[in-house]
Amino acid sequence: MQYASLTAMIKENAAALAKGPVAIIMVEDDVEVATTLRHHQQAGFTSVIALMPDLFDLPRDLQDTVLRVDYETSAEGAMEDAVNRMIEAVPGQWLYYCFNAEYLFHPFCETRNVIELLAFHGEERRDAMLTYVVDLYAEDLSRYPNAVSLDQAHMDRSGYYALARPDETNHGHPKERQLDFFGGLRWRFEEHVPAVRRKIDRIALFRAKKGLRLRWDHTFNDEEYNTYACPWHHNITAAICSFRTAKALKSNPGSRHEIDTFKWHNSAPFEWHSRQLLDLGLMEPGQWF
Repeated sequence: MQYASLTAMIKENAAALAKGPVAIIMVEDDVEVATTLRHHQQAGFTSVIALMPDLFDLPRDLQDTVLRVDYETSAEGAMEDAVNRMIEAVPGQWLYYCFNAEYLFHPFCETRNVIELLAFHGEERRDAMLTYVVDLYAEDLSRYPNAVSLDQAHMDRSGYYALARPDETNHGHPKERQLDFFGGLRWRFEEHVPAVRRKIDRIALFRAKKGLRLRWDHTFNDEEYNTYACPWHHNITAAICSFRTAKALKSNPGSRHEIDTFKWHNSAPFEWHSRQLLDLGLMEPGQWF
């Protein structure tokens, strides 16, 4: 179903949205829109919201099953505004957000769905989950000039690192249980990426509550939401496997002609399986076995 505004969609689907969890997917271009929406439907989200320009088409099956909202996705702060409006609309509900050509993976996602994941996470008294954005890119850019190929997707198997996150309100001392994570294409091609956009951590799964606000840097105004684990043990983390950075680097005029390939000696074919991400340390099962 298609709605003229986010307000209209929320009003007409209040009961369905309250059953959650809800996925919010912002469609910035027409690349892999259908596969992104279907991936998150199959992951177990009760409702999938597609924020997208009216000029894009959807296959008939998705027209009937996705909550499509006409939305100006290129506006400044478009994602934060949409997420914050959803937070106000469904307090107490689990929300997730990503962009098109991004795919959520969590530990054991081949046999356990996102509802089971969040049920366990909630039992551990956690209201937010850290996700790492793992860059994907096509092996052959001459064949796939937009850097997107599901069949020939590659990823970096090393080159990831973390730095302490300074607390500007406390003389720059590190924040407790918070780190800034880096790696992937934003690290290898950092000369083309503004410093404030180089982090790869995102609190993409979280429980909405009154007063909560998503900020421009993928963190929240509640500092506990920004932590990677609780004080007493490790918690589950997830990964968002994303072509978004590769697309941007191959479409932006400043970097388009500077990059002939994204492959390097630490590239590996992406297997589309959680085991690969677990083995590489790009997500954490915590106490969930």
